Amino acid sequence: MPGSDTADPAASRTPAGNLIIVSAPSGAGKTSLVRALVERDPQVALSVSHTTRAPRSGETDGVHYHFVDRARFDAMVADDAFLEHATVFGNSYGTAKAEVERRLSAGRDVILEIDVQGASQVRSRMHSAIGVFILPPSRETLATRLRGRGQDSPEVIARRLGEAISEISHYTDFDYLVVNDRFADALADLLGLVRAQRLRRTSQVLRHTRLLESLLGDAATPIP
Repeated sequence: MPGSDTADPAASRTPAGNLIIVSAPSGAGKTSLVRALVERDPQVALSVSHTTRAPRSGETDGVHYHFVDRARFDAMVADDAFLEHATVFGNSYGTAKAEVERRLSAGRDVILEIDVQGASQVRSRMHSAIGVFILPPSRETLATRLRGRGQDSPEVIARRLGEAISEISHYTDFDYLVVNDRFADALADLLGLVRAQRLRRTSQVLRHTRLLESLLGDAATPIP
């Protein structure tokens, strides 16, 4: 409208953050990689899940999980408050939609550290989500890592290895594959792909509207 004082909304908009799903079989090193990523990149936030299980020693409500009772969790399910949720060994876990959307709208990249079933639920609801699958360098290395925990019997380790192979079969559902052979290399790959998503043209146009306008100004205007 002529004479309007309304500024171009694109000139002041903060581009929404990226929703990044990180999945892996047990023993691939997913948790250590995600923790290191969050420590090194201040624009990345790790989503904190809700759960009905009791806190373990050293766990803090709101940091490791949002600990809620069964009634509260079921009410959230009924209200469609979760992007994904599942029950494992009698305990329920879920990713709250409102918390993720709040951080994304503020321009933060949000990491969901979830299994392949949860990843499928999220991507069916948020098609722009980016899927990253962490692979071990070999089946032998995976088995060694599972044994190295020293917490499980051979029977449990064999079961976990079988479950891991089943999860790996879903690698085609993801956009990126990161092989965690050398931790430093895998972390560099993860950092690189997260930062590359921020450089996509649609985000950069919003972030640098004024710069683009100045660079593409009247060609007849002399450069000082």
